[in-house]
Amino acid sequence: MNSRVLHAVTGRLSLRPPQAESLSKLARAIEAAPQMLGHERDIAVILSTLKAEFPTLEDFEREFPSLCFSLATGVGKTRLMGAFIAYLHLAHGIHNFFVLAPNLTIYDKLITDFTPNTPKYVFKGIAEFAQRPPLIITGDNYDQTGAVVDETALGLGFDVRINIFNISKINSEVRGGKEPRIKRMREVLGDSYFNHLANLPDLVLLMDESHRYRAQAGMRAINELKPLFGLEVTATPFVESSRGPVPFKNVVMDYPLARALEDGFVKEPAVVTQRNFKASDHTPEEVEKIKLEDGVRLHETTKVELTTYARENGVKPVKPFMLVIARDTTHAAQLKALIESEAFYDGRYAGKVIQVDSSRTGAEEEEMITRLLAVESVSEPTEIVIHVNMLKEGWDVTNLYTIVPLRAANARTLIEQSIGRGLRLPYGKRTGVAAVDRLNIVAHDKFQEIIDEANRGDSPIRLKQVILDAPSADDKKVSVQVSSGAAVRLGLTDAAPAVDHASAATHGGSEGGRATPAPTPVFTSEAEKQAARVVMDVIGTYEVRRDQVPTSRALLNPEVQAAILAEVAERLKPMQGELLAGVDEAVAVLDLSAVVAKTAEIVVQQTIDIPRITVVPKGEVTTGFRPFRLDVSQLHLQPGEREIVIHNLHTNEQDTLAAEIGLKEQRPEDYIVHALVDFDDIDYFTQADLLYDLAGQMVQHLQGYLSPDDVIRVLDRDRRLIAREIHAQMMAHFYEEATEFEVQVSRGFTALKPCTYTATAGQDPRHFRETVEDVSAIRQMLFGGFTKCLYPLQKFDSDSERRFAVILERDASKWFKPAKGQFQIYYKLGTEQPEYVPDFVVEMDACILMAETKKRDDLGTDEVKAKAAAAVRWCQHATEYAKSVGSKPWKYILVPHDEIMESERLADFLRFEEKS
Repeated sequence: MNSRVLHAVTGRLSLRPPQAESLSKLARAIEAAPQMLGHERDIAVILSTLKAEFPTLEDFEREFPSLCFSLATGVGKTRLMGAFIAYLHLAHGIHNFFVLAPNLTIYDKLITDFTPNTPKYVFKGIAEFAQRPPLIITGDNYDQTGAVVDETALGLGFDVRINIFNISKINSEVRGGKEPRIKRMREVLGDSYFNHLANLPDLVLLMDESHRYRAQAGMRAINELKPLFGLEVTATPFVESSRGPVPFKNVVMDYPLARALEDGFVKEPAVVTQRNFKASDHTPEEVEKIKLEDGVRLHETTKVELTTYARENGVKPVKPFMLVIARDTTHAAQLKALIESEAFYDGRYAGKVIQVDSSRTGAEEEEMITRLLAVESVSEPTEIVIHVNMLKEGWDVTNLYTIVPLRAANARTLIEQSIGRGLRLPYGKRTGVAAVDRLNIVAHDKFQEIIDEANRGDSPIRLKQVILDAPSADDKKVSVQVSSGAAVRLGLTDAAPAVDHASAATHGGSEGGRATPAPTPVFTSEAEKQAARVVMDVIGTYEVRRDQVPTSRALLNPEVQAAILAEVAERLKPMQGELLAGVDEAVAVLDLSAVVAKTAEIVVQQTIDIPRITVVPKGEVTTGFRPFRLDVSQLHLQPGEREIVIHNLHTNEQDTLAAEIGLKEQRPEDYIVHALVDFDDIDYFTQADLLYDLAGQMVQHLQGYLSPDDVIRVLDRDRRLIAREIHAQMMAHFYEEATEFEVQVSRGFTALKPCTYTATAGQDPRHFRETVEDVSAIRQMLFGGFTKCLYPLQKFDSDSERRFAVILERDASKWFKPAKGQFQIYYKLGTEQPEYVPDFVVEMDACILMAETKKRDDLGTDEVKAKAAAAVRWCQHATEYAKSVGSKPWKYILVPHDEIMESERLADFLRFEEKS
């Protein structure tokens, strides 16, 4: 039961591998020491048991069992806490949880993330919590919510109660000599809320950023809660002391930044300086101003790169911001005044800077917090945030790209504190575009120090610890090629393995016994098989002979079979000696006409006719780009005297932001035009007027905020970056016009391509009716046991697809999942034209379906809409052809995943037909 819950929670919450590994370790700990779930236990015995299970565990460091899960910033600790709660409730029936936050920022964030219908809701996908969401009790409302926190809450629909409290509040009251308010009596409970919690039989404590309150007075009060056990999450599993960092002794999961960088879950941190920069040649004030100016140059370049990436790939735009770390509040105010002044890039950042520190009160503080929380919004004007200290844990943003530290700090502190807040990736994964995947730390005066520190053996960027588990069968993957059902039936390829389906009858199957027997091959002798292979090759040539074979069924016509027989006999002549050598007398004389007839019959049975359709222009075709106004709102590139050097701290690779030396153009527009014509799809001779118009718009924009000399500097250095942005915008205005288009059908049917799958070595195919417990692993599985599928084995991308296949096996005439290249349908996505491979092709009595199953949340995305439009057009053309040859019409259906239930008939899904 518990392993099923573990797999279900992992799959439903889409946990990343390190999160899934953490949840698995919690499950292992409870399995190894089940006494953790009871109050009558020996803590020393539990510790001894778990130390044998986890080599890194030395001590709980608390008066109750407490396990620390160390995950690098940006990997997702809050979602992991949600997974912990969901698992403990569903697998072990725990109802009460106490979540501890180290500060107000994280406290507010946790309340938001544990509240249903918020963007980062931690239980999204857990059906049990969708029906009965947990009761959230906070440090602000526990006295009002007190009436439902006792056992009667179960009767009011609250199976789970999550208490979220801020440790800072408890600490401040303890230090003031007062007992924390939580420990004072509440009349509604007849006791203090604290004692109410301490008396609960199943309280589990979760500690967010646990390194922040390891040795504080409030933690002594927390010990008195007497929880069953504690679960700690942090990115820094150590506490600072006068002797240096002291590591935690209760770490059971360690996923450091080095592994997160290696696995691509976070941005790549890079340190930035100017070429040949010497801090000693400048006053401290000059160094500060140069770092700020270069930070802005990087910021503006990054802004263009992000805008271009979003346009080229059809994804949401990301607005980057720059973080400046000041010495104190006075310094912060001076920096804000400088950056917003006319002396700094002509005042273009006026109104775009916020100062975040304790000097703000009242309405100013409210405005500061509102702007800070909205800094990811494209419509919010803030581009630069000035902070006195590093922004604390819990401020989760994905659009911090440039950090300018302007206070004294050693290299290690700069690395650890700087990278912590800026590592989250805006698209959830690396894009392969360096500027989109990189966090820049502008540190001219500390450049070499930081590189040296990052290359030290104990650097947080380099530090890795590998603990090998026992070898697993999952370690080895193999590539499996699955031939069509026709090839298997004819005996031309190995039969698929028998598939155990003992439970098929209970799932509505009519088959009995333990396994699906492989059909007996039609041909068994080598002579027959060799002849059948030649017949298949010849049939392949008839795909393009539409006048003779408009559909596969025409292969059964006597005149067509006679022509195939003659061609097969001709091809076999050169190999007859080899073919018949060593063959028994009984089969020495082949009945070739019987082989042709049987092969053609099997091919027709095991084929759904897919025509090869192309739409080609007829008459004169013209292509080009329509004139338009450039969107220059995100383009504010800045000049620089020196070359900027960017050093990747993870890979030690270097990049530069430099001018193209020696390329001087006659007029400003030429810099851009000469870079634009390097694109393969731009023809200078037909598009020259448009190119100079767009270049002129860009030059005019630059001249609006730069001096003539600075305009040339920017054009000289950033011509290719500007050209890429203009080209990305041009693609939205591309046209291809013809007097008319013609639909050409080059084949009436096409042979089914072999499918190639990656699977786990030694793992037998599963029966398609078998319920999959770990739905997250379904992509690694092969399924068989089919009777109507045109392939013996199939692979599914989701459990929804597997359930749809169950319906198809019951109601369809025949079906299959097509391989890439089977249809050759292409759709437009940004500047790309990828191939669309539909999920299913299904033949029914009255029509043929092209079917796509999709998560309901994805139905409105541009990609799904573009695929559907291309598929609908193809089906229209295929239907027109089918009418001309007396075949079945084609329909395209787009089915939401949550509509796929075995109680539905296949015909019911026609309500999801997409039409033009």
